Amino acid sequence: MSVAEKPAVLREGERITGDLEVIALLRRSRTFDVYDVFSDSRDCRCVAKLPRPDRADDERTRRRLRHEARMLLSCTHPHLVRAYELHDEPVPVLVLETLSGETLEHALSCSGGPLPLADVALLASHVCSALHYLHGRGIVHLDLKPANIVVDLGRVKLLDLSIARAPGPVAAGTGSRRHMAPEQARGGDVGPPADVWGAGCVLFHALTGRAAFGARPDGFEQLERRAEPLLPGPQLPRAIASVVNAALDPRPEARPTVEELADVLDGAIPG
Repeated sequence: MSVAEKPAVLREGERITGDLEVIALLRRSRTFDVYDVFSDSRDCRCVAKLPRPDRADDERTRRRLRHEARMLLSCTHPHLVRAYELHDEPVPVLVLETLSGETLEHALSCSGGPLPLADVALLASHVCSALHYLHGRGIVHLDLKPANIVVDLGRVKLLDLSIARAPGPVAAGTGSRRHMAPEQARGGDVGPPADVWGAGCVLFHALTGRAAFGARPDGFEQLERRAEPLLPGPQLPRAIASVVNAALDPRPEARPTVEELADVLDGAIPG
């Protein structure tokens, strides 16, 4: 589909449902649109996630959104985005809480370099807390990346459970190209170590200002080589460099647990 043929975006004042009035488009992916909306029934702003118009009749896309809604509606955690409800007709619309912060992706693009260690450690503590909760409920996230982490006044919320599932086999390439674990890229059994890998990619980027792996058109780079190891220095304690390097070990069984990752990073949080 060319740029000229991309499906139209809903304009300010248009209605997604009888209850939800569009304020602005927040994000468009290959599958979903995410809007800032005003909810008449709640008398406040919310976020609405729904299939793009060109994917509205795709049953797989509908199932993914319903699946995410079931996951989020069954979960309650301070570092997971809160879901309010799912409208299912004429298309699925997931209504979520409004988050006033910025994505980690945006923060990293604006910083032009590494983030302060104390900020990264606090961010990691919140992400690991959410992962600990999900893993305890038999759920692996499988799409940890800076775009799915919102930071607001020192508080982190983890987004997007659209491909989250119970541990087990997945199709090759399940996840986001630069952040999926090798076992996700090649296909096969995945579990909590896949989320540790995702957390390692996020931490590597936040601590260095650059992604651990770049996107390549001819394959998945994380299947071909290890990430460049982090080296300890005046601003990076040896224990933190070591645990992030271990999180990016190609062998799932060699990675630390989420709890071990959090324990090491907690020591860098002021106070």
